[in-house]
Parts: sequence; C-alpha cells; structure tokens
Amino acid sequence: MLIGDVAQRSGVSARMLRHYDSLGLVRPTGRTDAGYREYSGEDIRRIFHIESLRSLGLSLREVGRALGDQGFTPSELVDDLIRQTRERIASETELLTRLRRIGAAEPAGWEDVLQIVALLQALGSKSAGTRQRAALSSIEEVPVPVEALVEAVLSESDPHVAGALRWALARSDDSGLVLLAEGLGSPVAEVRKRAVQSIAEIPNGEATALLQDALTHPDIVVRRYAALALGARGAADAIPTLIDMVVEETHEVGAADALSALASRPALAEQIATGLVDCLAHGTVESSVRRRLAQALADIPGITASRALADLSRDEDRAVALTAAYILGIRDAR
Repeated sequence: MLIGDVAQRSGVSARMLRHYDSLGLVRPTGRTDAGYREYSGEDIRRIFHIESLRSLGLSLREVGRALGDQGFTPSELVDDLIRQTRERIASETELLTRLRRIGAAEPAGWEDVLQIVALLQALGSKSAGTRQRAALSSIEEVPVPVEALVEAVLSESDPHVAGALRWALARSDDSGLVLLAEGLGSPVAEVRKRAVQSIAEIPNGEATALLQDALTHPDIVVRRYAALALGARGAADAIPTLIDMVVEETHEVGAADALSALASRPALAEQIATGLVDCLAHGTVESSVRRRLAQALADIPGITASRALADLSRDEDRAVALTAAYILGIRDAR
C-alpha cells in the first residue's frame, strides 16, 4: 500500500508518516519499482500502535522505546503520565478559575484586569500582611470576585487575615452566602468553623436563615457559633444552645452576654431563667457549673432568677454561695 493510501485509511498525514520513517518508528517494508514507499499490513498495524500510544500522551521517543524494547515495562511510564496529566489538569483548572473570577468582576478595561490579577495574587501570598492588605483593599479598589474571597476565608488560618476577609465579605454582594453554605458541609472541621464565622458577620435575613439552620448542624462547633450570632440578633431559638454553652464552659462569657441581651425582652426572660434553673435541678451538677449558672442568672430579670440565686446563696460550696450572694446584693441595690 502506498503512502497516500495509508494516510487516507489511517488518518495519519503523509508528512507525519515520512517523519516516522526518518525516526525509525515505521519504515516501509518495501519500495515500488518507481521508488515509492510501500507499506505492508504489519507496517500499518505498527502505525495504529504508535497512534494509540501517542493518544496516552507518550512522546515519539517514548513510543519508540515502548515498541522497540521487548523488556520494557509500562507501569513506571504510565504512573509518570498520570502525574503529569494531574499536574496539567490542576494548572488548567487554576487558570480557568482565575479567568472566571476576572470575568465575574466585569472589568471595564485592562487596567482593571491588572488590578484584579494583582489582588488575586496578593490573596494567595505567603505573607499574612500582604493577604490582609489585599482583603482590606478589595472593597475600596477594584472589587475582588466574591468567589475568591470565600475561597480565601475558608482556607485562611491567620486570625487577623481571616477577620479582614470576613469584613470584606460582609460588604460584598450576597452571592458569597451560597458558597459559604457549601462550606458548612465540608468534611474538614476547620473549614466548617470558618464558614459559620463568616456567615455570622453578614447582617441580612438570608444569613440569619442559614444560621438558624446551622443550629441543628451535626458539628457542635458550628451550632455554637451559630447560636452566638443568633443571640446577638435576638433570635430566641438560640437559647437552648447558649445555655448548654454556659454549662459546658465553652465561650460561656459570650453565651451569657447573649442570654442577657435576649432577656431584655420580657417574653424571653422567663424562658431563659427557667432553662438555667432546670440545669441546676440535677443533683450531680458540679460546683463550677453552679457558679457559672449563678453568673449567667445575674442579668436575667424576674422572680425565677432571683429565687434561684437565693437558693444558690446557701449552696454547700462556699465559692458558689458567695457568688450568688454577691449577685443578689447587686440586684437588690438596683
């Protein structure tokens, strides 16, 4: 079969077939009387073998080695191809993400594009100070795409940088909430924590709804941060979790402050006082827990809280009794 026929049937151009010949990959078995290359059936099978290996990403040199070395084992080469392919996909994915973010910012000109690229690079800097400055400048200058801010805040370990990123997110549009909600479902505990902390700083109804849903989240850390934020927003459904936080000595000061703020509403004061008193009803409550409950009752108005404090002022533990008596004295002086 002549080279033109082989090219037509195999899909490999005549030029490439000549290149294969020059490299010694496929040398035609024969020549016609006129000197034209003539390929046998075995030659054509080798061409298809070459094309199959090239489709896996092998170079022509690697193809020649694979076909020419009888002792060649493909496992190492295939593993290397897998690694290279993964690296290439990661690089292309990173480029695609960067382009999407630039497009989402709707730059008016190339100056805007350059500023966005600079901010995106700064957000990925190894320097915490650089990342923080990028977060703070993202509102005043060309806005960083919300998707980039969310990705940054969910991966940020430095508390100062994280605070700046949450600040920037709270002042951006609401599209970040969808991505933050996805963060709540992350298999990584730290990412879930960063997500709920970020949602807590966004002051709108959609964020409040997400926080209310988070009160039933399987991660107790998420539930606690959601309760603190909801307590500050006056949401009564945070009360049980806030009381548990006082008992368990987890952010108990913040939880007690949130309960105090909620108790300024007469309709909730009795509910909170009853919840705290119910915790005292268990005979196995440790003295440290009773003391924290007494402190939490300090700013809860009403007769239920006063009676509970009076009982605690006679507690067998002197520290608990003194704490309750002191609080009662302050309440009586008001």
